[in-house]
Amino acid sequence: MNLAHKNAVLYGVADSMAGAVAAAFAEAGARVFLTARHVEKAQRVADRIRAAGGRAEVAQVDAPDERAVNAHADAVARTAGSLDISFNLINIADVQGTPLIEMAAEDFVRPVRTAMQTQFLTGTAAGRIMARQGSGVVLTLTATPGGIGYPLTGGFAPACAAIETFSTNLAAELGPRGVRVVNIRSAGSLDSRPFRDAAAQGGDGVQEFFARMKNDTMLKNLPAMKDIANAAVFLASDLAAKITGVTLDITAGSTSALNYKLPKIVFAKG
Repeated sequence: MNLAHKNAVLYGVADSMAGAVAAAFAEAGARVFLTARHVEKAQRVADRIRAAGGRAEVAQVDAPDERAVNAHADAVARTAGSLDISFNLINIADVQGTPLIEMAAEDFVRPVRTAMQTQFLTGTAAGRIMARQGSGVVLTLTATPGGIGYPLTGGFAPACAAIETFSTNLAAELGPRGVRVVNIRSAGSLDSRPFRDAAAQGGDGVQEFFARMKNDTMLKNLPAMKDIANAAVFLASDLAAKITGVTLDITAGSTSALNYKLPKIVFAKG
């Protein structure tokens, strides 16, 4: 799939999902502009892309900062000639594994607030530029709880649902201007940083949790980061020219909710 002559901006780039997507975009021919609050990790991703023959530039951009987001997007469009792809993949600092009735309000609200503020800022910044161009693609990423009730996911689940609704509404408004907006829903990738960190902590409980996640899918497996990156390349390409306003489900069938069983919850006495 050819992304030659495309300029892609990614937010929250580090050695995980955003890094995998950035590498896939670059491999497909795009010039990638990598942003992060802390640029050291993004710089390492850029170095690997350049070593592989790709084109990558790095800038420090804090996604909740409206001025920084708008200034960077405008600079990319001005210096590169266009802004063709925008993908916000920042960490929304969610807390999971705690029953809702025991969760602190701030832990519940924070991921929703972070997701909505940053998705709005990055999506509309790109949308204004793309609307003037008459073309462009804004991508978002959610997970299984965006499509079904999924216990112990705290504020992450409503954040996913909010992102999906925002993506659909933005698509409806920008479609007449030639701009597409598409969400990708994943089931979680075991090779992504959060899962790698959990696995590094060890313990039978972690592996049991991973096995339960796999068993909750129709394919009895989970998508790898490469699967999500490949989908992003497809959606950003002209092969997906008539796809907009929808969520592409890459959960290996977990949104069917056929197999999920709530683990035993021990509630605190109070």
